[in-house]
Amino acid sequence: MSKFDVIVLGSGPGGYVAAIRASQLGFKTAIIEKESLGGICLNWGCIPTKALLKSAQVFEYLKHAENYGLSAKEVDYDFGAVVSRSRGVADGMSKGVQFLMKKNKIEVINGFGKLKPGKKVEVKSDSGTTEYSADHIIIATGARSRQLPSLPQDGKKVIGYREAMSLPKQPKKMIVVGSGAIGIEFAYFYNSMGTEVTVVEYLPNIVPVEDEDVSKQLERSFKKAGVKIMTSAEVTKVDTSGEGVKATVKTSKGEEVLEADIVLSAVGIKTNIENIGLEDVGIAVDRDKILVNDYYQTNIPGYYAIGDVTPGQALAHVASAEGILCVEKIAGMHVEALDYGNIPGCTYCTPEIASVGLTEKQAKEKGYDIKVGKFPFSASGKAKAAGNPDGFVKVIFDAKYGEWLGCHMIGAGVTDMIAEAVVARKLETTGHEVLKAVHPHPTMSEAVMEAVADAYGEVIHL
Repeated sequence: MSKFDVIVLGSGPGGYVAAIRASQLGFKTAIIEKESLGGICLNWGCIPTKALLKSAQVFEYLKHAENYGLSAKEVDYDFGAVVSRSRGVADGMSKGVQFLMKKNKIEVINGFGKLKPGKKVEVKSDSGTTEYSADHIIIATGARSRQLPSLPQDGKKVIGYREAMSLPKQPKKMIVVGSGAIGIEFAYFYNSMGTEVTVVEYLPNIVPVEDEDVSKQLERSFKKAGVKIMTSAEVTKVDTSGEGVKATVKTSKGEEVLEADIVLSAVGIKTNIENIGLEDVGIAVDRDKILVNDYYQTNIPGYYAIGDVTPGQALAHVASAEGILCVEKIAGMHVEALDYGNIPGCTYCTPEIASVGLTEKQAKEKGYDIKVGKFPFSASGKAKAAGNPDGFVKVIFDAKYGEWLGCHMIGAGVTDMIAEAVVARKLETTGHEVLKAVHPHPTMSEAVMEAVADAYGEVIHL
């Protein structure tokens, strides 16, 4: 039996990052993966979707070339080539992780891993079953598309995000159920490529975790682009017996039957915790999540869990941060528990969405006396010059102490701008300190400074 210091079960952005950090700290490390290195994020999630979205964005630029004084005639696209480029980007990133495993001398074990008592893992592969042991075993098995009883996925007419990334042909009509980041990104992509898209959201606002002003702005932008939005609506059943699919949608006005070629179910995720030996070891689980302490230790010594299988936000950057923190704690380093209230969230549609901290509604519910500032990109020289005037930056401060409670952005490139607010909040920066930090002109990031100035009654360009 091979013996390691650390074994990581799963090679997504939590698992492979944890393995690399473990190796850097001198641990003899192995990683177990049943499919492709990089997990869902690199192969079927974060990375390939961004490649699809970039193709859609470039296509939209070409279609509106005249807005920039240019001429691009007979602009067309090859849907198969767009998908192929996306898969190529994903494959390249997965090969990059393979390189990192070799560079860091991490043993890659291919197969399905199952936890055993006594700090052991049994791995089944085509070549048979092998058992491994380690002083520390980190569970990072991630999650998959959640299925609703009223919306069973057949992989052909009712699909999840994985199939949506590699459809053999472009659908003429698509219904997207759920308006979180996954649903909204695919709605934008397919609409941009010419598919007739309807978004069905159970809650009153699309992108429901975002500030209500952001939700309303995105709904306006999407409707302007031709996407049909149905909120406070629920798909109660689907009929796939015909050529396409018929979805029965229940709203406050009654029931409506929508017809489409494809229904994309984007109603959340289900953790991959079945059949991995949790019960055999006695690891505690609650509501589909593995219970851990602040440093990702389970109730059984020597077993840890990070990423989507734990109660924190199901985001790639959260999984990576948890993996690093978990391993550093194992190594005896002095580490600070992760602040889940300062995790940025990003949605990569057009316009992009990025946010961190409390929404205006949440801040009021918590009893804060707040100052709110807002700066529209329609007043930004850089945004106007780039042809991207949609959206705004909204900031929320505690009126008493100047604490930056929340930041919410919608517009071009805001997923690259949100880090300013994350770092500033981490450093406990006040509103006046942000205001007096000189921002470069002309940039999109000026809007942050201007929004803060608006909150304090000092805005110049409004």
